Amino acid sequence: MANIIMFIILAVFIIVSALMCVATTRIVRAATFMLFVLLGVAGIYFLLDYTFLGAAQIAVYAGGVTMVFVFAIQLVSKRALQGLEKRVKAGTMAVGALCALAGLVVVSLILLKAGFLTQEIANVEVPMKEIGTALVGSGKYQYVLPFEFISVFLLACIIGGLVVARKEEEA
Repeated sequence: MANIIMFIILAVFIIVSALMCVATTRIVRAATFMLFVLLGVAGIYFLLDYTFLGAAQIAVYAGGVTMVFVFAIQLVSKRALQGLEKRVKAGTMAVGALCALAGLVVVSLILLKAGFLTQEIANVEVPMKEIGTALVGSGKYQYVLPFEFISVFLLACIIGGLVVARKEEEA
């Protein structure tokens, strides 16, 4: 029962932080709320007794990736850091809400069709060795290629941000 209560607390914390991340007009605050989301996900890992994944979540994502985002934001977006911000129009907000609702409907239909919502959850503990092999393996249903792709993509985004920041200084 305590695990369910703690899960509900973490889930509400993650949802509220994620909503604040996309709703705030200050970009540094958005990065801070993203940090809270990542820490909440680490809390769920700890709740599931996956201490290695929880520690990796804190060290890699909450620590490293958030710092990279903050540094990239400071290099690129000087106006947003000075308090000059763009106001979102009501029409743009409505289009965004409709897109989010359409995405929710699509994900819900996929979950229903695949049977994820009707299946019973297996009460089987997955060994850490199997999780580690899945994370760093290169076979089918293993994740080393997506991790490498994401790291190269983030590096390209940071380099692009630096190029844009250099062009602003020259102009």
